[in-house]
Amino acid sequence: MTIPKEVKAVIEKLEKKGFEAYAVGGCVRDFLLEKEPEDWDIATSAKPEEIQKIFPENFYENRFFTVTVRTGSKKPKLGEIEITTYRLEAQYTDKRHPDEIKFAKSIEEDLARRDFTINAIALKAEKLKSKINFIDPFGGQADLKNKIIRAVGSPDDRFNEDALRMVRAVRFAATLSAAGEDWGIEEKTKQAIKKNSSGLRIISQERIRDEFMKIIMSDKSAQGIELLRDLDLMQYIIPELEEGCGVSQNKHHIYECYDHNVRSLEFAAKKKFNKYVRIAALLHDIGKPRSKNGEGPDATFYNHEMIGAKMADRILNRLKFPKKEIEKIVKLVRYHLFYYNVGEVSESSVRRLVSQAGTENMEELLQVRMSDRIGSGVPKAEPYKLRHLKYIIEKVSLDPISVKMMKISGNEVMKILNIQPGPKVGQVLDILLGQVLSDPEKNKKEYLEKEIKKLGELSEKELISLSEKGRKEREKLEIKRDEMTKNKYWVT
Repeated sequence: MTIPKEVKAVIEKLEKKGFEAYAVGGCVRDFLLEKEPEDWDIATSAKPEEIQKIFPENFYENRFFTVTVRTGSKKPKLGEIEITTYRLEAQYTDKRHPDEIKFAKSIEEDLARRDFTINAIALKAEKLKSKINFIDPFGGQADLKNKIIRAVGSPDDRFNEDALRMVRAVRFAATLSAAGEDWGIEEKTKQAIKKNSSGLRIISQERIRDEFMKIIMSDKSAQGIELLRDLDLMQYIIPELEEGCGVSQNKHHIYECYDHNVRSLEFAAKKKFNKYVRIAALLHDIGKPRSKNGEGPDATFYNHEMIGAKMADRILNRLKFPKKEIEKIVKLVRYHLFYYNVGEVSESSVRRLVSQAGTENMEELLQVRMSDRIGSGVPKAEPYKLRHLKYIIEKVSLDPISVKMMKISGNEVMKILNIQPGPKVGQVLDILLGQVLSDPEKNKKEYLEKEIKKLGELSEKELISLSEKGRKEREKLEIKRDEMTKNKYWVT
């Protein structure tokens, strides 16, 4: 990988004016991991007012000595670059924000305030692969190589400065892990997280939610959830999830409630399902511990889906999720337990499910059900049942073929022909619908009004005959549409 020209240009301009300048933080970490950084941050010895003089196209509206400069690049990730003066941060009384921010004298002092060693590396713009161009006072490069998350300096100090860093440690372990290469948290850092986990109590729910969602959307989300629990952090995020630990299920499951929920999430992540499915997979059986009756293979969990939906609603509201996202996820939890066997469930019951859960949620509901099934320890995916259900869902969701599709109504037929309600109105509409189905271009009010006048002159016998022809045209199209839907899902 090479450093972008826009970043080089910013660093070079600062250096020409006699200032030090380095790329720092997450962009350096990603660069060393040969991943494209989401953004590039620059640390410099220049003060904010000096940065503004060098880069007239800028804005500076914060107390953290960060000036955002516009580069003119057409690339979204490089159109704006943040430049921050070396800084020190004093005591964090509220475990969230520094009480005071001061200028630092060197890049080493600036790096010492950062959270983890892998984020405390700086590099210059030229000869990037040469070690002499990296400033790495805390061994971040070695930790990158060994896939270790380690706090900078004293872990207790770092987590007392900002308690959210404890969740960030788990987030990095989950997001940096990939197939065949798991990241771990260094032992002293882990112990410090356990010791200071209660600090999460004073962190805003929005900040916790954002870090939590990054864990949920990682490939190793299940391991991330388990790590949150192991480090005593989950009790301050979703304590309800831990209620399932040690709660056995019945003959349909081989895992305890908590393990089942996490394994369901694991499958959803493996399949790259979206965030709604992943959260619903994790929470879908969260109501089971509170609904359990009896022990052993015949234990029951009546109404656990309804209890779980209410719990999910409270959890997501507490974490300040957007209202529309909450409504969607709660529906997925509420209706995940639908019953379906080919030949046993009527179209009307499927239609009712679609109406309750929402047509727009059906694909995701099926994905939650798949995650639930695999997470139960029953690997059989039942492909035919799933395909057949998809076919029925699409069939009942299609708009019915009826006279309501036309740009003319029964009232208008009566008005044009000056007749009262009766069979003749329906016959005329059936004939017009047959014409429109054969040629959709005819579904225009002007054309239909002319046809109504012509049909009004026909005899009752002629109208009945043409009406029957129109109904047959509709039946033919319905059969064709149904066959196409069956073929789509390989259903016979």
